Amino acid sequence: MRRYLTDEHIALREQVRAFAVEAIVPIARDHDASGEFPWETVARMGELGFLGVPVPESLGGMGRDYLSYILVVEELAKYDASHAITVSAHTTLGTSPILAFGTPEQQERYVPPLASGRVLGGFGLTEPDAGSDASGSRTRAVREDGGYRINGSKIFITHAGVGEIFTVTAVTDPERGSKGISSFIVTKPTVDLERARALGFGHDDGLEFVEGVRAGKKEDKMGWRASDTRELLLEDVWVPEENRLGEEGEGFVNFMKTLDAGRIGIAALSLGLAEGAVDVALRYATEREQFGRRIWDFQAVQFTLADLATEIEAGKHLTYHAAWLKDQGQPFSKEAAMAKLFCSELAMKATTRAVQVLGGVGYTDAYPVERMMRDAKVCEIGEGTNEIQRLVIGRHLLKELDRMAGATG
Repeated sequence: MRRYLTDEHIALREQVRAFAVEAIVPIARDHDASGEFPWETVARMGELGFLGVPVPESLGGMGRDYLSYILVVEELAKYDASHAITVSAHTTLGTSPILAFGTPEQQERYVPPLASGRVLGGFGLTEPDAGSDASGSRTRAVREDGGYRINGSKIFITHAGVGEIFTVTAVTDPERGSKGISSFIVTKPTVDLERARALGFGHDDGLEFVEGVRAGKKEDKMGWRASDTRELLLEDVWVPEENRLGEEGEGFVNFMKTLDAGRIGIAALSLGLAEGAVDVALRYATEREQFGRRIWDFQAVQFTLADLATEIEAGKHLTYHAAWLKDQGQPFSKEAAMAKLFCSELAMKATTRAVQVLGGVGYTDAYPVERMMRDAKVCEIGEGTNEIQRLVIGRHLLKELDRMAGATG
């Protein structure tokens, strides 16, 4: 991996690993069981700069490249996917749209509290009738009094409860289909206001909160249980025109670009899950004895782990290459979809086989592989289902074929 990683990348990865082992590993199991958001460790991640890795220093971030951010997500996911998705959703979905499409005034107002880790952010796209077909959004934004009146709801929104700054999409021109969707910045206070104030993290009194934006009931999920996932309700919300993100009608194009980048993050999270599961299985296989021999000495176990290690290495190349393309300002949509597709399916395979290697004990919470297996499943669904990834890749293949035909025609 030295083709992609510098000494600075490796040092950052080691810093994340040390933090995860010291602070996350001791609490991950309990927070998975309770579903409680890990405020204390997330606050520490903010202090360490993990919530603003690819954001310029001038706006409160670390000023690192996108690959650095990917390494943070990957390393956290080896130990707990809930912490990894907290960083990923906050950075890619909460912060990056404002950084990429916002005016200088919007960036100066909203990015520093996000990048410095003072508050958490999120992205409101999915609706009850608009999942894979994101263009089917029914949330409406109607022009009114120098701004917009927004009504609708978003579901499965990471940080909808604990977060305070969100980018949401809404239909501004129903006659134009996907070209009639715009995006807006809205704010609301965290649902854990007392906890946030006690920690000095998660709430910013300087934000002007928008009336009518509120969180719904927290979802009781199979995996990513310590991650905050809720409905985000927009009830008769009025925002001034300066809260629109980008031009009217650009929302669909902009959130597709956001999802492209987010898919690299989910690939990294999936990769970390696979690595973490294989690490546990490998250690167990070299210690556990059956029939008077270590189970590692049985060829079936060795071959299983050898195959997974090979696929993990391939996943790293796909993921790091996609991140490298983004850092170079080159097109990366196809590569991001490939990385997300491959690594999410690898995460499911690796965690399932790790449970098998551990046998009965792997099916209990005595080891983290059963949690990893539950955490892995949503990676095949979030940031665009894997069926959508195959459609994206297929469309790129046809475009490349047309270009080749035109070049030789």
